[in-house]
Amino acid sequence: MNSPLEPEYRVPAQDEDLEWMQRALSLARQAEREGEVPVGAVIVDDGELLAEGWNSPLGGHDPTNHAEIVALRKAAAHRQNYRLPGATLYVTLEPCIMCVGAMIHARIERLVFAATEPRAGAVVSQLSLLEEGFFNHRIRWTEGVLKDPCGSLLSDFFKAKRAAR
Repeated sequence: MNSPLEPEYRVPAQDEDLEWMQRALSLARQAEREGEVPVGAVIVDDGELLAEGWNSPLGGHDPTNHAEIVALRKAAAHRQNYRLPGATLYVTLEPCIMCVGAMIHARIERLVFAATEPRAGAVVSQLSLLEEGFFNHRIRWTEGVLKDPCGSLLSDFFKAKRAAR
């Protein structure tokens, strides 16, 4: 039996994680340039970039345009299949409930996220959805890759927003 500190599906970082998270961070900066909350995501399978996305709910007039969802839609279109077995999703912020649900339905194999989301994180912060046993698919996950630069980008974005009010 695993201890509460080491959940069954929590896995250590891998060599390529830093490279892909750096790409996700550059996409988060793109979101920021567009006035969106700076979150970026990439989906990779066997070293191949399948898709990428950044937050765009404001510009897209779509509350579901989180970075993860944008990347999942593009990857599914690329594969011509909504299921993405074997794929890893890298994202700069801990996913919300909606995004975790979409990843489960897409059969993402592994999630790697940078900063935790204390208000609405659905992996470790507010909920531990990926540890629940009732889903028909389990996702392995890793947290904290480039946590500091990704977290700082988000903190600075919201400080600037508050200062502008």
